Amino acid sequence: MRFARAALCALLFVSAVTPFAQPTLAASSTAQGPASVAALAKQLSPAVVNIGTSRHVPGGPGLPFPQGPDGSQLDDMLDHLNPNDGLGPDAEQEAESLGSGFIIKADGLIVTNNHVIDGAEEIQVFLTDGTRLPAKVIGTDAKTDLAVLKVDAGRELPFVEFGDSDTAEVGDWVMAIGNPFGLGGSVTLGIVSARNRDINSGPYDNFIQTDAAINQGNSGGPLFDMDGKVVGINTALLASGGSSIGIGFAVAVNLAKPVIDQLVEYGETRRGWLGVGIQEVTDDIAASLGRHNTNGALVVDVTEGGPSDGVLKEGDLILQFDNKPIERMRDLPRIVAETDVGKAVEVKILRNGKDETVKISLGRLEVGEQQIAEAQQEQQPPPPPDAPEDNIGPAPGLPELVGFEAGPLSPEVRKQYGIPDDVKGVIITSVTSKSDAEEKGMIPGLVVSEVNQQPIETVADVVEMVSAAKEAGRPAVLFKVTDATMTSRFIAVRVRN
Repeated sequence: MRFARAALCALLFVSAVTPFAQPTLAASSTAQGPASVAALAKQLSPAVVNIGTSRHVPGGPGLPFPQGPDGSQLDDMLDHLNPNDGLGPDAEQEAESLGSGFIIKADGLIVTNNHVIDGAEEIQVFLTDGTRLPAKVIGTDAKTDLAVLKVDAGRELPFVEFGDSDTAEVGDWVMAIGNPFGLGGSVTLGIVSARNRDINSGPYDNFIQTDAAINQGNSGGPLFDMDGKVVGINTALLASGGSSIGIGFAVAVNLAKPVIDQLVEYGETRRGWLGVGIQEVTDDIAASLGRHNTNGALVVDVTEGGPSDGVLKEGDLILQFDNKPIERMRDLPRIVAETDVGKAVEVKILRNGKDETVKISLGRLEVGEQQIAEAQQEQQPPPPPDAPEDNIGPAPGLPELVGFEAGPLSPEVRKQYGIPDDVKGVIITSVTSKSDAEEKGMIPGLVVSEVNQQPIETVADVVEMVSAAKEAGRPAVLFKVTDATMTSRFIAVRVRN
């Protein structure tokens, strides 16, 4: 791979000359590179630390070594000299890794990435003056990949302050300091390339993208603005052969600060919990709801006994939470998580084509996750579905309208598919090949319980509502479907012409 220099070169101009004159080069008196960050780097570097971790991992049989005849003195002597003695499937070796971090308080409080210290049995922090200190873990959060450590240096340590990541605009200069490949104190300079990046690393992704070189070992280090304030925590990179290609990602500090504060105060996170399952609003779903944009988060299930139980309903479209607009589905989990547990918030929803505002008192996410996990353990998985019986008749008109056939939930069908008696609706028996229904994930065995957010119980109900949607000029119809595991979701299928 070829490496490009990250510097701005002065432009050179050729002066006008006669055919017989020697050409001369004159540099513009105003052309120059960016202002030096030497003073800023010198000021901030002492607060950036290198982090070394170690843990024991299963070993192997070691290197080949000669053996003597069984039971002979030579065999005993070789066993005693064998450097692999004691190695085997149960043997262990020490694995080491390196990362970065930064001090946020003079008493030795340090922020880094969770993945830097995850599974470590020993953590050592190296200061720029060569001091080596053991560190203890104050708290970790895998969802945002953050961890807080503490060292005791017996003296006050240099520290850095958080800035405001919302003020970091695309094109602003930023500086990373860290420990790439074990080369501590490395400084790289670049710009904010993009904001609010979602790289599918967690439920609260909100990364700053930068072209300041971030390599292995930079994880957990700070990303500074030109005022010397931390605006990001370097976390991930797109790499070729383990090296930076100019695309790195840092956790925005406005997302990180509440998490860090909770880890310091409680040793754990205490996030708000709404108690609903949601899905993204696609263009077809928006069209089926008569909306002109895909804003909002669509409720697909409400946790029994959760904060929203009895308040929100499946099919509600959440448009605002605590007066904050929900432009994309992934906005909602982050905003809810940042809201105080127990706070009563107003939630603006679209229900049956009308805007409504409801009030919900948030629960605690960590408690809710445990509650959901326990409920799932109590549920017995239904038997695998068999092929539908021949007595399930096709729904007249549905294949032509939406590309699938449906039949009633007879006792035989319920038994075959493990569908509880309290589940109402019809069952999909076949799907037209290459239809929009097939592309959207409609398959035989799914139970349809709602059409355009209205409950249905018979095939005639489905035909009537789909036909009405077509007559009204709706380009798509919204179906609520439930699979064999009793997991529900919404699927918008385009109406066939």
